[in-house]
Amino acid sequence: MQPFTKRVVDIIRSIPEGRVMTYGQVAECAGSRRAARQVVRILHSLSEKHGLPWHRVLNSKGEIAIQEGEGRYMQQLYLENEGVEIGLNGLIDLEQYRHVPEADEKAGEWE
Repeated sequence: MQPFTKRVVDIIRSIPEGRVMTYGQVAECAGSRRAARQVVRILHSLSEKHGLPWHRVLNSKGEIAIQEGEGRYMQQLYLENEGVEIGLNGLIDLEQYRHVPEADEKAGEWE
């Protein structure tokens, strides 16, 4: 596994229940601020294999990025079961639910 991929996997695993991060935030914490699309690809290809809490990662607006269908419904259901409220507009309040890893974790463990 490539170093960036490993950092992304570790960061996603660290998102606590009832909290969320954005794709861009995960990319920045992993050391590549502009790699949000790479985070999407990593989640798509490794979530099942590594048991990642994929449902805790959202787009930059705080929305579920999956198009209408079963996957979107499942992500919403998982988040709601963890206590994350989804507004009528489909937005999740990032001020309330965003997970911000400790600065020392970003600087030390994932370098």
